[in-house]
Amino acid sequence: MSELKIIVPDNFKEFGNKVNEHLKDIRNNKDNYLVDASLIRFNNGEGKAILRETIRDKDLYILSDVSNYSIHYQNYNYIHYMSPDEHCMDIKRILSAECGHALKRTVIMPYLYESRQDKKDSRESLDCAMALQELTNMGVNEIVTCDVHNKGIMNAIPNTAFENVYLTDMLLLDLLTHEKITNFDNLICISPDEGAMKRARVFSEMLGNVQIGSFYKLRDYTKVINGKNPIIDHRFLGPSNKDMQGKYAFVVDDMIASGESILDTARLLKEIGVEKIFLVVTFALFTQGVSKFDEYYNQGIIDRVYATNVNYVPDRYLTRKWFQSVDCSHKLAYLISELNYGHSIGELINSKQDVAIKIKKLRRG
Repeated sequence: MSELKIIVPDNFKEFGNKVNEHLKDIRNNKDNYLVDASLIRFNNGEGKAILRETIRDKDLYILSDVSNYSIHYQNYNYIHYMSPDEHCMDIKRILSAECGHALKRTVIMPYLYESRQDKKDSRESLDCAMALQELTNMGVNEIVTCDVHNKGIMNAIPNTAFENVYLTDMLLLDLLTHEKITNFDNLICISPDEGAMKRARVFSEMLGNVQIGSFYKLRDYTKVINGKNPIIDHRFLGPSNKDMQGKYAFVVDDMIASGESILDTARLLKEIGVEKIFLVVTFALFTQGVSKFDEYYNQGIIDRVYATNVNYVPDRYLTRKWFQSVDCSHKLAYLISELNYGHSIGELINSKQDVAIKIKKLRRG
């Protein structure tokens, strides 16, 4: 075991501070694991990283939220808000400033950079794979992400450790506890499209094999709007409308971007006769704001949105009555501690057995 050190850019400061405090509790000490580091920006947009303490022969962890769109700087006479490209470049700046002196380097990006550009069709870029290879070439020994869009992206770096940590356990337990749900026979897990079907099945199994349903998206492939083929219609595959009456539906997906698809799913479920609808995602990006979510909540279509705190969500959204943020900082702190000790993290990554035991206790009241 080498000395543990963590570098956290401004895009993940609050979460990084929580991880630091959890590590103190986990290890029963008062050590500060955060490195004194800065990311400097010049007025023309160029930047540099500065490390103000040595990390020679240390076990280094870099935590970054590349989806954070609140970080800004003065670019000429304008306020410029940083994009995922710039956040990813800052990770590489930190690695450059580290100069290869760390004994081991781990990059933790809960929202994996360019994770939705993970496969190549015809003449287009393969951004996620290129970024992972760049990090590996700069000496990164391990990459940790959460609920990645396509786990097959790890094939881009076959000789580098790639850990995909599932946060479904944290989301599910928080939902069941907060909503005080005890009648599991009345639950159904819904996938808003075929891509999230595996996630719905995992939720169903952890809940004791409750019913599953899915929507199939019919798209117009002759048009591209905002980078996507527009959805023409949703078709439901699952129990009959009669069997859906009075159900509590968990609509599960990896992320909310614009929210168009998952809100359409909620509306259709309400029309079928579902009593309560909870939207459960790992990443709540809200790329087009939350006005539509406010509208659906006020109309009684959705009851709550559950999302983790591993990506940036503005404070004005966090205070919405329909939004519940699930804190995952302790899980990632424990993961870092175990990696630093050289312990196996297999149980921690999945947590299915632990969740199943806790849910059995909830079922027994």
